[in-house]
Amino acid sequence: MCGIIGYIGEREKKEFLINGLKELEYRGYDSAGIATFKNGHISSYRALGKLENLIHKTDLFSSDGFGLGIGHTRWATHGKPTEINAHPHCGEFSHIIHNGIIENHREIKKNLLSKGVKFLSQTDSEVIVHQFEKFISEGMDAKKAFKNTIEIVQGAYAILLITKDEPDTIFFAKSRVPLMLGTNRKKEKFMSSSDAPLMGHATEVVYLEDGEYGWITKDEISIFADEQLVTPKFITLKKNKIHAQKNGFRFFMEKEIYEQSNVISETFMGRVSNDSIELEELNNIDFNNIDSIKICACGTSYHAGLVATYLFERLSKIKCQVEIASEFRYKEPLLDKKTLFLSISQSGETADTLEALKIAKIAGLTSLAICNVDNSSIVRLSDVTLLTRAGIERGVASTKAFATQVATLWLLALYIGKNRKTISKEKMRTEIEALLRIPSVLVVKNSTHEKIKRLSKRYLHGHGFFFIGRDIFFPLALEGALKLKEISYLHAEGYPAGEMKHGPIALVDSELFTIALMPQTILYDKIKNNVEELSARDATILAISPKKLNLADDFIKTSNQSHPMSEFFEMMIIMQILALEIAVRLGNDIDMPRNLAKSVTVE
Repeated sequence: MCGIIGYIGEREKKEFLINGLKELEYRGYDSAGIATFKNGHISSYRALGKLENLIHKTDLFSSDGFGLGIGHTRWATHGKPTEINAHPHCGEFSHIIHNGIIENHREIKKNLLSKGVKFLSQTDSEVIVHQFEKFISEGMDAKKAFKNTIEIVQGAYAILLITKDEPDTIFFAKSRVPLMLGTNRKKEKFMSSSDAPLMGHATEVVYLEDGEYGWITKDEISIFADEQLVTPKFITLKKNKIHAQKNGFRFFMEKEIYEQSNVISETFMGRVSNDSIELEELNNIDFNNIDSIKICACGTSYHAGLVATYLFERLSKIKCQVEIASEFRYKEPLLDKKTLFLSISQSGETADTLEALKIAKIAGLTSLAICNVDNSSIVRLSDVTLLTRAGIERGVASTKAFATQVATLWLLALYIGKNRKTISKEKMRTEIEALLRIPSVLVVKNSTHEKIKRLSKRYLHGHGFFFIGRDIFFPLALEGALKLKEISYLHAEGYPAGEMKHGPIALVDSELFTIALMPQTILYDKIKNNVEELSARDATILAISPKKLNLADDFIKTSNQSHPMSEFFEMMIIMQILALEIAVRLGNDIDMPRNLAKSVTVE
């Protein structure tokens, strides 16, 4: 969830770039940097951590008068969060910022190293600037060198490049990562990965399409696709910054539901190849010395941990237990040093999870954190960390944080399975194929959202909800019930479907709404039997399934998938939207529900 900002014009560039990066802080980052170009000289500054560190570094620097500049907030994918890995990256006479991943960077780097090119960072991004300068050293002008560089690199990217060979120009390229260009009546030019930094500055913007590249000066914008000049389609930029940050959605929660497809791609970047899972953060853990996993978490993170217990035992063939952190703290747990202690927290500051981690550390367990916030307390205390890369989540009711936690845990289960040799090559290929389909599964269809919006009006009364599922869909049922409770204030419970007749079925009548998660890939016939038992007792049933169920009062059809996790993520997003639309009809505050805080830092 890196951020990009660029500018050409007369104003103080440092100030504009840093203010622009502040507008992008919500995306999440671990380092930041800027580069400005004026009077033939490029000035570059980078800093680890928050923007305040970059502001302090540039305190005595000024860059007024005509010139250009680029700025970047980085969330590490290749290489640890360090100043040397922060952007901009430099060659001998050029600087570059890049969001995304260059999938063939190893091949490009190997070729450049053989020709004597020196690299400073561990990033994939650095190959772009060196390849560009290599083409120039072979006699190409800057525009041809940039075009040829873009033709070589493969992957997802938004790129801005400045070079002394073209002192009034910023080069740009876009593929699968957002990038927009803007202008105003003063002939200032702007570049950004989001609307928010340009509000109040640019009056018109063009959103680049995948495969487009070009260059921008004070006087012109040249955009190309397939070597053909493209006429840019400018639109008026709205003036409301909050609206911009919401990307036109009604609520941050709604925006975050819709952006799960993109953030899952961020989670996978640099970690998933065609036949393997690479988690370089874990290279120093000997998983042959680990014979069990203990997971501690709270709330939504606990539900993600419950999903992981199925994945670890099924794929990694390793014993796994998940506990609510607030209970674990006081139970005098028996801990073994061959147990991997896994803490899950969106914020990294969850008080109960942090205290549970301290207990594990004292007992000498190896600790691994699954977290969204680098440099948080849990991250600092843990031996190693896998960042989920969800970006900042504004809605208090977690959506994309949960999705990326589950995705990261799935990667971890496969990685451990590979290391323990418990998963065959064929099974690994099947799992990776399923992994790579998840971003497309998470794309919200307008027709599905509209159907849920219409259905929601039928679920505003009654005396409660049962969310039921089996296997990995049981913790998903728990999460669906929690989402509804958090923002609608209606009573809801999640249950394993097979447990209904062991007591809860006594509550069933027509005013008890049952949300049934009915995947075709896991135990479909079993849960169908459970639904039939509820229907016979006059329950109102909403079935979510790829298979039509005649007994259901309402039905949301999911797509035909061959892997349970594909069905899991599709049903997850449906339940998130259902909770949202019910709460909207009830007139509740979606992003800031009563009595709740985003980060629970007290017991």
